[in-house]
Amino acid sequence: MNMDFSGFLMQIADHPVLLVTVLLTLGVIFVNGWTDAPNAIATCVATRCIAPRAAVWMAAAFNFLGVLFMTLLNSTVAMTIKNMVNFEGGTHDATVALCAALVSIILWASAAWYFGIPTSESHALIAGLSGAAIAMHNSFAGINGAEWVKVLYGLLLSTFLGFLSGFLFTRLTEFLFRKADRRRTVGFFRGAQVFGGAAMSFMHGAQDGQKFMGVLILGVFLAGGSDTAVNVVPPVWMMILCSVLMALGTSLGGYKIIKAVGMDMVRLEPYQGFAADLAASACLLLSSLFGIPVSTTHTKTTAIMGVGATKRRSAVNLRVVKDMVLTWVLTFPGCGLIGYLMAKLFTRVF
Repeated sequence: MNMDFSGFLMQIADHPVLLVTVLLTLGVIFVNGWTDAPNAIATCVATRCIAPRAAVWMAAAFNFLGVLFMTLLNSTVAMTIKNMVNFEGGTHDATVALCAALVSIILWASAAWYFGIPTSESHALIAGLSGAAIAMHNSFAGINGAEWVKVLYGLLLSTFLGFLSGFLFTRLTEFLFRKADRRRTVGFFRGAQVFGGAAMSFMHGAQDGQKFMGVLILGVFLAGGSDTAVNVVPPVWMMILCSVLMALGTSLGGYKIIKAVGMDMVRLEPYQGFAADLAASACLLLSSLFGIPVSTTHTKTTAIMGVGATKRRSAVNLRVVKDMVLTWVLTFPGCGLIGYLMAKLFTRVF
C-alpha cells in the first residue's frame, strides 16, 4: 500500500472514513502531548533549569529525533501495538471499532488531565483497542495474548526498574560528587538537567511516537480494505506529524502535569532531577531496543519516587502518589470498558 504523503492524501479523498480515523488518531496524539509528553520535561522545568517555552521546543525536536532514529533502528514497538488486537472480520466494522477505541482514549485522558493526574496514554491506548476488539468479536478472540504478555512485562519493567534505577542513579551521583562544593556544581547540573530532559523527550518519541504511528498505519490499511499490515516502516512525514502534534499538546496543556510530576510529588534539586531523567531514559532505551512497549509516565514517575526515597519517606507526597497509582490501576478496566461500550454504540449507529 502507498504510504507516501501524496498517496495518503489521495486515500483520504477516496475514503472519507479514513479522514475521520486520521482526525481521531491525531486527536489522541495531541492528547498524548497534552497529558503524557510533559512528563519528559517535568523535572528540568520544575527545577528551573530551562524555561517552559524553551522546554516545549526542545521536547518537540527530540521527540521527532526519537521517533526517527528508533523507528529506523527497531520498529518493533509500533508493530507490537498494531498486532495486540485482531480487527479482522470486515474492514468496515474494524474501522468503526478502531474509531470507538480512539474516542475512549481521548475521553479517559481528558478526564485525567482535568484532575491534573498524569495517566499513561500507552496503557489507555492498549486498553481502548482491546475493549473495542472484544466488542467487535463478542469474545476474547480479538486479543493476541502473545503480544499482550509484552505489555505486562513492560508494566512491571517500567514500575520496578524505574524506581530502582532512580534510587541507584541518585546514590551514584551523590557518591561521585561527595567531595565537590555544592555551590560549584549547580551550573553543571543545570546543564545536565537540560540534557536529561532532552534524553527523556528523545525516548518518549521512541516509545510513544511509535505506538501511535502503529495505530495510524492500522487505520490507513483498514480504510484501504486491508485488515493486515505487515513489516511497514512509518514514513518520515508521519513521524514529523506525530512530533508536531505532541509538541502542540504539551505547549497548550502540559503545565498541569509538569506541576504534578515535577513539583507536587517530590521537591527536587537539579542533581536529583538529572538522576531521575537519566534513570528513566536508560530504562526506556532498554525497553525500546528489546521492542517492549512500556509507559513513559510510569517509568518517569517511579524514577522520581526512587529519587525521593533516597531522601526520606516523607519527602514523597503520598497523596499525589496514591492518585497516580489509582489512575494507573483503573486505566485498563476503565478505558477498556469505555472502548467496549463505544464500539458497541458505534457499531449500532454506523
